[in-house]
Parts: sequence; structure tokens; C-alpha cells
Amino acid sequence: MVSIKDIAKQAGMSPATVSRVINGKNNVNPDKRDQILKIIEETGYVPNKAARSMVLQRSFTVGIIINDTFNMFQRQLFSVIERRLGFFGYHTLFFFVQFDGASEEACLVRLKSEALDGIIMIHEMKDPRFYAYALEMRIPLVASTFSTQGVLSIHVNEEQAAFDAVSHLISLGHRKICMISGGGFSFGRQRAEGFFQAHEAAGLERNENRLIQVPYYTIEFGMYGMREFLLRDRDFSALFAATDELAIGALRVLRDEGLRVPEDISVVGFDDIEIADYLIPRLTTIRQPLDEIGEQTALTLHKLINGYRGTGMDMILPYKLIIRESTARKI
Repeated sequence: MVSIKDIAKQAGMSPATVSRVINGKNNVNPDKRDQILKIIEETGYVPNKAARSMVLQRSFTVGIIINDTFNMFQRQLFSVIERRLGFFGYHTLFFFVQFDGASEEACLVRLKSEALDGIIMIHEMKDPRFYAYALEMRIPLVASTFSTQGVLSIHVNEEQAAFDAVSHLISLGHRKICMISGGGFSFGRQRAEGFFQAHEAAGLERNENRLIQVPYYTIEFGMYGMREFLLRDRDFSALFAATDELAIGALRVLRDEGLRVPEDISVVGFDDIEIADYLIPRLTTIRQPLDEIGEQTALTLHKLINGYRGTGMDMILPYKLIIRESTARKI
């Protein structure tokens, strides 16, 4: 079994330095920390959770809140988060939440019954009692992929990313652009605002009828949203979808209706999930730095658990517009 001494020897550092990295201490050179974390990953080192719990009086358990209809992006994300938390010696408990108050209340009841060192939110909670409880009990919180007041968050600039996605369509000559989004969560509202801001920046009308809000960000509701647009008015040449899964649903309906992408309708998504590069046509989308978001989410929570207070500011990571085959110049 690999020990801290083995890690230290391989890294050419002291066991104390390795211990500081494992325990989330800040007084370690970033390059040394990365080197140690890489060796931990390569060797499969797992800290002795039982011994550490007794010494430090902690459970070494992290709660992850996620909606029960979690999408492909979230599935990829929590895989990264869980793996990195494992490097730090934590195990995870999942709290699945639906999109209603009763489900959030049930989640809160369960949270109160568990001894948690920290909580990661992949799902945005609306019930203010959740935040009040975490504050009262001094449970460290990190929000991943969205921003919420009073919680340290790891995310991209949603409005600007959406602005860039729609500006790409406008640069290709599209003037009648639709959007499928959802109004239930902050990231959906921010992406919708970026959609409208891109129109205004280009001198185009802010037309609320060009936006359809659906309750879930799934393939099925992407299909629903596109059918609604086709029933309302087929006089549009491009679509921006708030998630790749919504875009995939829209692509299916367009194909069923005999409309070609991108010859008839250009489509842009958001997230760059793994399947986006394998669709026909390959999907133009906003790439979120999924691995970095997951890594920073786990590392930030680990630091908070170990007393780090930081600046209280969100960590905003860079995104990238990935141009593939689903967008083309309007003829």
C-alpha cells in the first residue's frame, strides 16, 4: 500500500510537504502541489480515512447536490469532482433534487441528518432555509457552474459566452434567431440575457417572442421547444440553445421536418458535452472548461474545509466558442 513517505520520496520532497497538500494547506508552492497531486493520481494513493477522522474530528464526507434529471454535462462534471475529492480522502453522498419546493425541503431534512464536512452544489437551490442552515452550521459551500449570492462559485461568464455564441450567428448574416432556454435557474436567465444583448449590440430588435423557456434542459424539451417555434413561425434561420442537450433535441425535430442543418437552420449549443463532436452535423457550441471547473470546485471546497477563507469572490474561468458544422453563412 502506498504511503505518504512513498509519495514524498517519488516527488523528492518531505512527507510534511505531502501532508500539507493532502490536508489542503496553502503554504505549498503551486508547482509542487500539482506535482504531488499528479503522483497521488498515478499511484492511486488513498489516505486512511478512519485514522484521519479520529485525529481531526471530521467525517471526511462531502455532500453533492444535483438534480435528479442530471444531464450529460453534469454527469461528466461530478465524475471529475468525485475523483478529485477522492484524492483528498473524502467520500461523497449524493442528494438528488427535483424542481419543486417539496423536493428541496426533503433534501434539507436529509442533509441535516448527515455529518458533512462540506457541500458542493451542482444544482441551484431556491429554498433560503438551505443557505441559512449551512451558514448557521458553518458548513463550507461551493457552487459549481453557476453563481449564487453569498456562496463561493466556480463558473464561466454566462452572459458573455451567450453573447459570443449569438454574435457568431449574427456575423454569419443571421438576423432572425431563436433561443430555447429555461427561466428557473440563474444560468438560464443569464444566457438569455446574453442572447438579447447580442441582438441589441448589432442594432437588432429585442423580440421576446424569439425566446421559449422550457422547464427542463433536456433533449425532450429541446424537441418540444423547436416544435413550438415551427408551429409559431418558420421565419427564422438560426437557433441558440442554452444547453447542448436542448440543441440535440432541436436537431432531431429539424431533421424530422425535413429542414437541413446548417443549410436551412444554423444551430449553436452550450457546454460542449462529449457527444457534441460526434453528432451529424457536428455541433457548434460554447465549451465550458469542464475538467478545470471540476478540479477547482473540489480543491476550493477542500481549502474551505481546512480553514481557507479567500477573498469571497467567484472564480470565473475561460470558455471557448467551438465552431463546427452546425453553423453556416446565411444565403
